[in-house]
Amino acid sequence: MSNTERASKAPGSPKQSKNGAAGGGPGAMEVLRHARDQFTQLTGLAPESVSSFERTENGWALEIEVLELSRIPDTMSLIASYEVELTADGELAGYRRVRRYERGRADLQRPAGR
Repeated sequence: MSNTERASKAPGSPKQSKNGAAGGGPGAMEVLRHARDQFTQLTGLAPESVSSFERTENGWALEIEVLELSRIPDTMSLIASYEVELTADGELAGYRRVRRYERGRADLQRPAGR
């Protein structure tokens, strides 16, 4: 056993996730991947992007952009933004749609409270 392995197994040393994040919980990339998978399974909608992601007092919060209605031309397709809450372990605790817009429209002003 190497010194690094001994140190990580020593009492009182911080636990590490698969991607090396200290603190015992999953790391950011692991949380993002798992959240996207859970969201897809629950809604049937595949995330196109994650537009915000942050650690909160109770876990994690992210905003996911999904294609809700495909149209031609593509700039007329409807995109929805979902606010997703996760537990500290990265399990989906809730989600809600916060806005819906055409793909070709720019956001001139963010909605209040964000």
